[in-house]
Amino acid sequence: MSARQVSDLEAYLADRGISFGPVAPDAAADRDDAAFDARAAEDSEQPRFVRGFHDILITIGVVVVLIGLWGLGGPFVTLPVILGLAEILVRRQRLALPSVALTVALVHWVGTTSLLFVSEHDDAWKPMVFALAYLSAFPIPLGLFYWRYRVPLALAGLMVSVALICVVAILLAFERSLGIDLANDDHFMLLALTVLVGALGLFATAMRYDVSDPQRVTARSDTAFWLHLAAAPALLYSLIGLVFVSNGRGTWWDGQAGLGQAIAAILIVALFMLVGLVIDRRAFVTSGLLSLGGAIWTMLNQTGASLDNYVFVAFAAVGVTVLFIGIFWQKLRRIVMNLLPEVITARLHAAP
Repeated sequence: MSARQVSDLEAYLADRGISFGPVAPDAAADRDDAAFDARAAEDSEQPRFVRGFHDILITIGVVVVLIGLWGLGGPFVTLPVILGLAEILVRRQRLALPSVALTVALVHWVGTTSLLFVSEHDDAWKPMVFALAYLSAFPIPLGLFYWRYRVPLALAGLMVSVALICVVAILLAFERSLGIDLANDDHFMLLALTVLVGALGLFATAMRYDVSDPQRVTARSDTAFWLHLAAAPALLYSLIGLVFVSNGRGTWWDGQAGLGQAIAAILIVALFMLVGLVIDRRAFVTSGLLSLGGAIWTMLNQTGASLDNYVFVAFAAVGVTVLFIGIFWQKLRRIVMNLLPEVITARLHAAP
């Protein structure tokens, strides 16, 4: 038992009239508690796509074979091999990491093949029409692949592709109905808002999968993992895009981002980290690191701090933030979860 479990048991027995004398602090118990937190942090978000070095070895072979065949025969030679390997490695042997590699290979095949066909109309089609035609090639192959092999990444990819198609279709409808060109910077806010709505829909779908498996013991949790991995950066950068619009669309890289813009970005990143702690998904922490570094660099630059190497200071600050959150993930999560009502925490992955 960990030290925290012992203290909970003592409180339970004390409520029933059974008390214990004071116990001296035990360094070994503290170490056990720290080890328990470390194991809990490892187990709290563990998508099942690496089960051993055998999976890694087979995946290396899959990647090397597909690269070689792609160079020799192109996409039309590669597709039968992808499906043949999926029958052996995914459907029969149920290997986890090779299933991810083969799903990624299928996505690459669909993307490359679709581009071959739609590029013939590159000069005639507007960007939104081109994007819609390109994205429309993804749902059916991914849906069939998931139906046959039940790979969570394929299901997540299907949902992401549908979300992207919906976003592009809405943007195309705006262009046609309002008579505008969204490639023009003057309409960037409309673009960012539409992407934000699509990202919120993707996040809601991911949360539905998460709350349906709070113990994270089924493939639904893996699907939620991949969906969060796509939703987190989409949400973040649509919000950051709106911050850029409010300040003349200055970015971190052109040196035109203002101090208020940097502070807003830091607040958004902090909010995402808080969301990540609540739902126990680290994608919401990692997705904001680039923006956090850019915001810190901008703040140092705008405040006239006497530092010669802003970039290295920003790297150090981001690294310290990542290490702090990573090391104390479970303790921070317990603090946050204790502040929330039970009606919310009961549906989420439990804090140890």
